[in-house]
Amino acid sequence: MGERLRRTRLSLRMTLKQVAEKAGLSESYVSQLERGKVNGSIAALQRIAASLSTTLSELFDSNHDSSPVRVIRKDARPSLVYGILGRKYLLTPTPLENLLVFIGRFEPGGSTGHELYAHADSDELFLVMSGAFELQIGEERISLAEGDCVNYRSSIPHRAVNVGAGMGEVMWIVSPPSL
Repeated sequence: MGERLRRTRLSLRMTLKQVAEKAGLSESYVSQLERGKVNGSIAALQRIAASLSTTLSELFDSNHDSSPVRVIRKDARPSLVYGILGRKYLLTPTPLENLLVFIGRFEPGGSTGHELYAHADSDELFLVMSGAFELQIGEERISLAEGDCVNYRSSIPHRAVNVGAGMGEVMWIVSPPSL
């Protein structure tokens, strides 16, 4: 992800300082993200993507294949460190116009971050594939077990936490794509 951020920034002939100022972050922080020295929160990555006139899903996509049939092998899924003790995997290749699907894997106590985050105004479905999670949507907190799912508007600030004792896996389905 850091290298794609850097390539995108350089292709736009933007300096670290310009991106940092547009995103409301420090130049040092953006530099560390590009070099893989720190992991960005979703909120910070969204602001950086917006400052680069792109989206997080485009930054995830390392293969812009024009074939109408695209396969993403499990071990080749684009991924990034996500939130706290988590990793997010893209299941839908971009550009897929109407749907974005991610899997998130979180260690015990892992979460999407300390802060609630929101994006665009899409339909979002959150599905617990394994483990136990607490999903906070606005002020509401919902306890979820394997197989449970919740839908909500992505514009409502939300946050997920693995409250189980083991590794937990969730899936997000977002339509239209937004991050």
